[in-house]
Parts: sequence; structure tokens; C-alpha cells
Amino acid sequence: MFAKAFRVKSNTAIKGSDRRKLRADVTAAFPTLGTAQVTELVPGKEELNVVKLYTHRGEAVTVYVSGGNPVLFELEKNLYPTVYTLWSYPDLLPTFTTWPLVLEKLVGGADLMLPGLVVPPAGLPQVQKGDLCAIALVGNRAPVAVGVAAVSTSEMLTSGLKGRGFSVLHTYQDHLWQSGDKSSPPSITPLTLDPPDVTEEKRSIQADPTLQGDMRHLTLEGVEEENGEVQQRCGEKSLSEASEDPSIGGLNPDPTDSKTLQEQMDALLQQCFLHALKVRIKKADLPLLTSTLLGSHMFSCCPEGRQLDIKKSSYKKLSKFLQHMQQERIIQVEELSKGVESIVAVDWKHLRKGSILEGSEVRTIIINYAKKNDLVDADNKHLVKLDPILCDSILEKSEQHTVMKLPWDSLLTRCLEKLQPAYQVTFPGQEPVVKKGKICPIDITLALRSYNKKVTLVRNLEAYGLDPCAVAAILQQRCQASTTVTPVPGAKDGLQVQIQGNQVHHLSRLLLEEYQLPRKHIQGLEKAPKPGKKK
Repeated sequence: MFAKAFRVKSNTAIKGSDRRKLRADVTAAFPTLGTAQVTELVPGKEELNVVKLYTHRGEAVTVYVSGGNPVLFELEKNLYPTVYTLWSYPDLLPTFTTWPLVLEKLVGGADLMLPGLVVPPAGLPQVQKGDLCAIALVGNRAPVAVGVAAVSTSEMLTSGLKGRGFSVLHTYQDHLWQSGDKSSPPSITPLTLDPPDVTEEKRSIQADPTLQGDMRHLTLEGVEEENGEVQQRCGEKSLSEASEDPSIGGLNPDPTDSKTLQEQMDALLQQCFLHALKVRIKKADLPLLTSTLLGSHMFSCCPEGRQLDIKKSSYKKLSKFLQHMQQERIIQVEELSKGVESIVAVDWKHLRKGSILEGSEVRTIIINYAKKNDLVDADNKHLVKLDPILCDSILEKSEQHTVMKLPWDSLLTRCLEKLQPAYQVTFPGQEPVVKKGKICPIDITLALRSYNKKVTLVRNLEAYGLDPCAVAAILQQRCQASTTVTPVPGAKDGLQVQIQGNQVHHLSRLLLEEYQLPRKHIQGLEKAPKPGKKK
């Protein structure tokens, strides 16, 4: 609703009678709030403004602003909390969880689809169609979006978590959020709920066979394959369990792991920081608040099943970590306003591409990376789980929220396809010449000129370090035929050598025997005149 800029019609201070009516409406809309909480949300004396606006779609919305932040908005006589309010009251609405990468789609105006949900061990919250819900990200209970359930919880499970789940009205980072102080979501630890009784669950399945298909989607490792793409549907372990399970890449040190918990967190912190700078931050985003870097970028770069917690690192505070990165000359941090630090410069050469690798080296790097980060699927060794770095590197935008695993051959092929081709030409006694792109073969063709006379044309000699003029002079002497050097028709650069007659056999000797060029890089040698045939 607020994905695009809105138009403000009026902005006035609320009247005393309207303030009391609003307090009564809040109590009716959110009965779980106590009297003290309602008074805190709709204060009796503090400034409270009423902003009437029109969204980009023409919808008339009333927004209530307190302390400079929008706290409530009203649409068609229905009252909704903003993310600023939900950060103070995270349990105000039934909360569903999704992945950090999905947030970008929601901010852009997309609704939340059911395949994007993360199902905790205790199951999904029970809601009916039309109920107001909050949406949070894995690892943080602070809501980042407000929406309306498109279907009930039972219908979600019956459908196998397919289709549209929630109509999203307002999100963190949308234009309504931008009208406030633009603060980032606080870090709120997810609740640890006991899963349903396993014995009772098994009994219910045995009693009603029709439920067996639905319960399949509640298993801890429910994976469904559709249209040839592996899609993670539901049933992921909660983050609290993941942190206790080393097999999922949790942060508890494994007995065989020589790294301490603090060292692992330091490595994770640096990984998320560098990944955010390389993939998510652009030069136009600077200066960037350090709090925004952490809340909007680094948390979403955290690998699946792991939780970034700076307090568990050796740095303890983000400011101390950023000071270390500044000492490494990766970034420059300045205090642009009192007590607020921003990143004002990034030394992009630390993140620059350009290394030359052979195909075998690329394969070795990918295989070692997958093994080092425990990305090989435990149940199927032929599959590799995709972490945020691999997702951003090889997946299309339409795949980033659906494809969670890939076979080894597909992963390696995609990685190679993403690299820019290059070639190297080496001559004895000379430094190797490296150029971008694919090397074109030397092209030998025959053509007819006036009076039906044949000529031999040679192109792409320069790519192999050969001077067309020098080649023409050698061929003129050996073939006892006239030669010319002219620009290649239709090409911006490049020269071609033209020799009278069919001189392919002389070219073959010159290129293969004297210059020792590989035969596979020369095309047209089969056009040489057959033995015994007059030229």
C-alpha cells in the first residue's frame, strides 16, 4: 500500500474528544492491550497528529503520528498498527515468520506467498481468513510487515503451503516507515515454544488417514520438488534449535571443531559485513548509518540456520567491529551528527573482481566452499544447500525465494556460466597476453574476384599475436603471388590478408609448423587444393 510515495491532504493536531474516541477504538481493535498500554500508545497530553493522505492507488488513509513516528493507520474504518508500534508490542498480533530475502519483495509491494513461510516446531499461529497478522524474519521476533490473512491456517496446511498467504499493507522501509525516524527493527529473541505432543500427533494421523498428506509438510525436513526446482516449503527447525544442532550449521562449537564459539561469531560477523558491502551496498547509498548497515543489510546476509549476535563476538559492539574494519582500510566511519555514526566511504578494491581462474580451479573452489560451510545436504550428497552468497551469485531474481538446493553439476555449471570468459596467448620469450572474451579462431576462406579468379582470405591473426602485414610479406614471397592487407568488412577493428589463388596449403605450413599454433584454433584448412589438382 505504501510501496510508493503518497500525497498528504492534511496534517492537524488531534482534538481531545477525538483522542478519547481513538483510545476506545484501539481498546476494541486490540483487546490484548491493557489500559496502561493503550494510554502509552494514545497519550493524553503529548502531541498526537492526524494525517490524512492518499496512496498512489488513490486509497484514503488516516495516519496517527505520535513522537514523530506513525503509530496507527486507519483504512475503511479498520485500525492497523505500524511497525513502529509492533516493535514496542511484538505480541500484539499473530506473527508469521519468513526469510530475510523475502523482505525485499514485500517492500516492493508484493504479497507474502505461502511457500515463503517458515513453519516452527510448534506449528503456525491459528488465524482465520481476514485476520490481521504480523510478519517477522527468521531469528528476530520484531515484525517487519503488517498484513491480512488471505486464508485460514487450516487452509494453508491443506493446500500444502501453496498460493497467496497474506495481503501485505505496510512494511519496514516503505514510505510510511520513511515518514518516521527511519529506525531499524530491534533485536527480539524468538519465543521458544514446545512442539505438540508427538504421541498425540501420531494417534491423530493413524485415526484420520486424510491428514497424513498434510502432516508431511510439518516434518523437520519437508522438501517438495516442483517443475524441476527444489523448493523449501516448511518445517525448518527453529533458530534456537538450529543453534544447538551443529549439523545445521549452528554456532555451538562442535567437539571436533577447533574454533571457539567467539571465533565462529567473529568469522560470521566479518562474512555478513563483507557480503553486505559487496552485494547490497552501492556507492549511491553512502553515507550510510551504521545501524542501517546492521539491521537492513548484515542480518539478511546471515546464512540459513545461523544467528548473528555481536555480543557473542570478541568485539561485543558494532562500533568496535567497524573501527577494526576502518583500521583495515576497508571503510571510513564518521560521526555526521552527535552520537550517530555513518559509513562515508568504502574502499571497493578490497571487494574487486578480476582474478584469472581456470575451470578446474573454479570447481575446486566451489567444492571446498560447500564443504567448509557444511552446505552438502546430509540426506542426499548429490545436492548442495544454497547460502546467501551462492543465491546472489548464481540464481536469477525469480529463483531466489524458491530454489534452496541444487545438484552438484548444476551448481558448477551455473558458476562457470557467471564468470567472464578470457584467454591467454603465450609466445616463447614473451610475457603472456591476457584478454577478456572468447578467442576467435583464425578464419581461412576462399572467395571469387573479377574474371572468376580465386583469392584466399585470412582473418583474426591479431588475436594470436601475429602481424597481418608481416604474414602477408612472407606469403607473397613463398607463394609468388600478390598479397594485400585490408580492413575486415563490417568490423570496427581488424585486418585481413588477401592472397591470389588457393594458398591454403602454404598457410597451413606457416601457421601449424612455423608458428606452431594449435590446429583447433584454425578453421578452413580443409579447403586446401587436393594433391595433383591444378591451381
